[in-house]
This record gives sequence, C-alpha cells and structure tokens, in this order.
Amino acid sequence: MTVEQARDFNTDVLNIVSQIPFGRVTTYGTIASLAGWPSHSRMVGRTLRYSPEATTLPCHRVVNAEGRTAPGWSRQRTLLEEEGVIFLPNGHVDMKRFLWEPEIL
Repeated sequence: MTVEQARDFNTDVLNIVSQIPFGRVTTYGTIASLAGWPSHSRMVGRTLRYSPEATTLPCHRVVNAEGRTAPGWSRQRTLLEEEGVIFLPNGHVDMKRFLWEPEIL
C-alpha cells in the first residue's frame, strides 16, 4: 500500500464508521472490505486508534468478527448497551441481531 493509498484508506474507514447506525455494530473486516482492502482489518483498528478525527465518530460500534469488543476499552460495552445492543452470555455482541452490513456505501 502506497502512502497515497493509505491516506485514502484512512479517509474511507472514517467515512464508513461515521455511517454505522445507532444501536448497530459492524466489524473491522467489513470496514476493510468496504474500503477496498479486505485483508486489512487490523489496519482499520490502527486507523481508529490513531486518527484524531476518530474521536468524534461512533468507533464503539466496531467489534471483531466474533462480536468481541476492543481489548482494554471497557467503556465500549457500556456505550453499546446504552444504545440497546445486547450481549450474549459469553460477553460477545449478539451479531445475528445487531450486525450492520451495508451492501454499498
């Protein structure tokens, strides 16, 4: 990935995250795929962690493919629960009910 592609990727990631509806979640992998780089889900996480713009976005609505929240961010679950997102007994988001997978953004 070139520097220019990385900039475009970061912009796309932030744009996608801004569109996640209230009370829904999506995955790092879904965002990477929508941004055109399906094998770059970890880079989505880095973008959200290190982009100053991300602080104004609903980053708490991004979970891993199993519905696990980000390690070390205990407030993420609280924020999701405040939006009505339900967690299963194993601590994962109920992905069957709350996953947001847009066809085209």
